[in-house]
Amino acid sequence: MTVPDVEPSAMRAPGEVVFTRVDIARATMRVAADLNERLGDGEWLLVTVLNGGAPFACDLMRLLRVPLRFETLRVARYRNESGGTLEWLARPREPVEGRNVLLVDDIFDAGETLVAIDAWLRDEGAADVVSCVLLEKEIARASAVRPDFVGLTCPDRYVFGYGMDLRGLWRNLDHIRALDPA
Repeated sequence: MTVPDVEPSAMRAPGEVVFTRVDIARATMRVAADLNERLGDGEWLLVTVLNGGAPFACDLMRLLRVPLRFETLRVARYRNESGGTLEWLARPREPVEGRNVLLVDDIFDAGETLVAIDAWLRDEGAADVVSCVLLEKEIARASAVRPDFVGLTCPDRYVFGYGMDLRGLWRNLDHIRALDPA
């Protein structure tokens, strides 16, 4: 008997499955292999963006062959709107000055959050910043800045599951779903 990619309890979630847990695992392994080549032998500070980046960061760090310290940060956009002011809810406790930082997030959408965090890490004196995201949306962006490593490319639809929420719910799904386009 094979284990289904979507548990029956998850079928109540709206939208359709766009990436199964197998898709996510394969992408995570590929990104980890690429990162293992890029990161070298030195110590790295893995900083993940909460809440959405946590599942990907946890799965990813188990596959990395470099010594890691783990930190989190949390940001929000004013009124959760794209283009709004970035509000820092929690910054990493460990100093980043002189450190190699691996920045891990769930999704690269408009890119504003990743660009702002990357700039902050560099302003704080990080020796190197390497960024990686699980998902990159297929959209045109104003910024030329892109993540260094991307797991999967997703449609320009609202996606949730595997750390990403839909109105605060469904972060616990082991797969990623998308709402129907409006």
